[in-house]
Amino acid sequence: MTKKKIILLGATGSVGVQALDVIAAHPDQFELVGFAFGKNIEKAREIIQAFSPKIVVASQESSQIELAQEFPSVEIHVGAEGLITLAQLEAYDILLNAIVGSVGLPPTIEAVKLGRDIALANKETLVVAGYTIMAEAARTGSKILPVDSEHAAIFQVLQGVQKSDVRSLTITASGGSFRDQTREELLDVTLDDALAHPNWTMGAKITLDSATMVNKGLEVIEAHHLFGIPYDDIHVVLHRESVVHSMVTLKDGAVLAQLGATDMREPIQYALSYPRHLTMHNETPFDLTEIGALHFEKMDLVRFPMLDLAYRVGKLGGGYPAVYNAANEIANQAFQDGKITFLEIEQLITRAVFEHMEFDGQTLHQILASDERTRQKVTQWVEDLTQEKVL
Repeated sequence: MTKKKIILLGATGSVGVQALDVIAAHPDQFELVGFAFGKNIEKAREIIQAFSPKIVVASQESSQIELAQEFPSVEIHVGAEGLITLAQLEAYDILLNAIVGSVGLPPTIEAVKLGRDIALANKETLVVAGYTIMAEAARTGSKILPVDSEHAAIFQVLQGVQKSDVRSLTITASGGSFRDQTREELLDVTLDDALAHPNWTMGAKITLDSATMVNKGLEVIEAHHLFGIPYDDIHVVLHRESVVHSMVTLKDGAVLAQLGATDMREPIQYALSYPRHLTMHNETPFDLTEIGALHFEKMDLVRFPMLDLAYRVGKLGGGYPAVYNAANEIANQAFQDGKITFLEIEQLITRAVFEHMEFDGQTLHQILASDERTRQKVTQWVEDLTQEKVL
C-alpha cells in the first residue's frame, strides 16, 4: 500500500504534536515529507530527527540558519515565502493546516490550486476566504477534510447522507473556562484563569477564544462554508461534557450524533486516513456508563455576545468575517501580553466590526486589505488603551 505523503503546518503546536503522534503510530500509512513551525526550535529538531523530512519551514531567520547548519541534507526555508514553497511541493498528498491565525491562508490556497487534499484545523482560512477556497476546491477536486472535532463530527455523520435530506446542524460548545461566571465576574479574570479549560488541552490562542466564545463563532462561519448550510440552520448548544461533538438533524426529524472521548487525535487521524477509520493507538478510554449523564443547555447570546456577533458578520459576508477574525487575533494576543482586560477583547472586536465600511462585490484581494487595515487599527487601539492605563 502506498503511504500518504503529508505536509504539516504548525508542527510544534498542540494539534501539530498530536498529528505527529498519529503519523508515528502508523508508519505504514503515513510519511511526513515536510513541516512548518513557529518558535520552538528544540521541538523542530526532535521532529527532524524522528521523521527525516525533506523540507522544513521556520518562522524566524535565526532558526533557519541554525537548522541549516545542523541538518545540511534538509531544505530549510523561512517565513511566508517558505510556506508557499512548502505548499507548492510536488510530492505530497495532503496538507494538514494546523497553524493558528490567518497566516495559514496563502499556503492553503496554493495547495488547493494544485488539487491537494487539505486537512483543516485552521478555522481562519475558511472564515476569511471560505467562498474562494470552496470554489477552487470544487474546480481542482481538492477535498477539504475538517479536523476541528465539531466539524469532523458533522463530516463523519454526513457520510452516506444526502445533503438535500439535512434540516440543520447543531454544534456543541463546552462553554469555555468562564461558562459558570456572570459578565460582572469577568471584570478581573486573569490569563491563567482563561487558560484553565475544563475539558480540552489546547494552545493558548484557541483556549482563550473558547473563553470568549469567538472560537464557536468562527466554527459557525466555517460550518457554513464546509457544508453549505444557511446560518439560520446552524445551531449552537452548551454541552458541558464535550462527549457529543456535533449533531445533524434530518428532514424527517432523525438526529444523528457523533460521540467520543475528548481526544483530538481521532479527528486528526480520520482526516489523514479518510475514507478509512484506522485503529487508534493508545486510545483514550471512553465509556458512557462511566460518564452517566449528558447535559445540554441553550446558548445565552447576551452572556456570550461574540457568538451573536459571529452570526451577524457571517450573514453580512464580504469582508465582515475577516474583520471579526483579524480584530480578535490582535485583541486575543493583547490580552495574553497583559495589555488589555478580558472584556476589552469583546469591545475591540465589536468596535472593529461596527466601524468597517463594506461595499458590494468584495474580491479576495479587497477582503485581505480589510483584514490588514483592521489589524493596524486594533493594534493602535490597544496601544491607546495601554497609554490610558499608564496615565
